[in-house]
Amino acid sequence: MADTLSEILKKVRKIELITRGIVRAAVGGEYHSVFKGQGIDFDDFREYQPGDEVRSIDWNVTARMGLPFIKKFVEERELTVFLAVDISASKNFGGVDVSKRELAAEIAALFAFSASQNQDKVGLLLFSDVPELFLAPRKGSTHCLRIIREILHANPSGRGTDIGMALDKLTSHLPRRSLVILLSDFIAPDFSRQLGVAAVRHDVVAVQITDPAEESLPDVGWIRLLDPESGELMDVNTSSRAVRDQYHRNRAAWQASLDATFKSAAIDRIDIRTNANYQPALHAFFKRRAARR
Repeated sequence: MADTLSEILKKVRKIELITRGIVRAAVGGEYHSVFKGQGIDFDDFREYQPGDEVRSIDWNVTARMGLPFIKKFVEERELTVFLAVDISASKNFGGVDVSKRELAAEIAALFAFSASQNQDKVGLLLFSDVPELFLAPRKGSTHCLRIIREILHANPSGRGTDIGMALDKLTSHLPRRSLVILLSDFIAPDFSRQLGVAAVRHDVVAVQITDPAEESLPDVGWIRLLDPESGELMDVNTSSRAVRDQYHRNRAAWQASLDATFKSAAIDRIDIRTNANYQPALHAFFKRRAARR
């Protein structure tokens, strides 16, 4: 990333203003209603009332007071949210207005500020084909701003993408069930086994960030394509209908295989595109989650 620190801070501030507004308007409330903590906490005792569950009577207190008393519990709200963000070379690709990495920072900010508003802790893992940065979960807006800055400013040592490695790291480092938001374009070697293990231990949500230019080849004659992760160069005749059709078929087959991987692990995928408003996709996701509760 060639941006100066001043430019990075401007982007952080812009993302903060945009996402805080969206969180206040809608997403924060949807997050609160959908994502719960892990279990319940004891709150107090109160007298038994007709209709209460008999099994909730505390017999020790009942014996001391001479009247039946039950335990009151409240839902444990605190949740740990972990943002796992792919910052490999392919994430710098994007349209005129925004790269996939900048969009990932904005989506991560939405979840981070929603969690902060809900008094949840937020952690961060940046990864390429190696772990790049691990921030332990913490509360507070200052921590959320650091998360945005790290996503935008990180200069990865690796160029490729190893999602399986990232999932293994999270599975081994998160001691309790957490909400894991996995942000990537998912152009990576097979990670289905690691995803299945992570999905059993955590609530995993896949946020796939794509650019429309990746989905089809334009008819512009011979072009030289560069794989940003491997460095491989390839000359392609995009004027050939057969070449364009084959590329489209390969891309569609890859996406179908990826969708099958997510379905097999029973996790949600949110489809985010660099050329479209992401709010409808997020609202649809929260609506699906709410319907299943």
